[in-house]
Amino acid sequence: MGTRVEVVRVFTDAAGRLGNELGIARAIDVADADPQALAARVGYSETVVVTDPVDEISRVRIYTPTVELPFAGHPSVGTAWWFAAQGVPLKVLDLPAGPVSVEFTGGLTWIKARGEWAPDFVYHQLADAEELAALRPDDFTGGPHYLWTWTDEHRGALRSRMFAPTMGIAEDEATGAAAVALTALLRQSLVITQGKGSQLFTQWDSDGWVHLGGRVAADSVMEL
Repeated sequence: MGTRVEVVRVFTDAAGRLGNELGIARAIDVADADPQALAARVGYSETVVVTDPVDEISRVRIYTPTVELPFAGHPSVGTAWWFAAQGVPLKVLDLPAGPVSVEFTGGLTWIKARGEWAPDFVYHQLADAEELAALRPDDFTGGPHYLWTWTDEHRGALRSRMFAPTMGIAEDEATGAAAVALTALLRQSLVITQGKGSQLFTQWDSDGWVHLGGRVAADSVMEL
């Protein structure tokens, strides 16, 4: 029997376009399989293996094509939305990094996390969007590298790209963990446009927590 992987796109634009694809598999369906091998086969920047919620808490494990992550943003937001879309009550994602609370407000799915949970990104602030657009992923090794430039600093608006060859990700369309970590670094809320035009929103709390929000859309189903 194969493994069913449902696909959603996380951090879409206002029209539901773009976003970062996320594969979602139920833990019961991969009990006899290697989840890391499954993630490599699916091929998205991240794939999650989730348990059905108990007391509105789901245990979630996150895999890139090459490594398991203790926390990542687009899988957390996407998983929260996916359960809600099925009418399954959920308040907390139980991740290896720590408990991630979930909210649904303003038409967005929000999670709450800490900047130190993110991978150790190398941040590159660039002069303008033209310089950012001209970059080539194969010019970067190691990483992960997060490259960004202000588009409207007064509004906290910026454009970004992310390259992570060591994680098996040539270029990520939308990187929630980097958005959380950058928000904590700058200590301000941000409106981020990443990749081809995916949209991420963050809110900074002075207690060190960051709220990360975005839109999610259902995409497809894979049978592996």
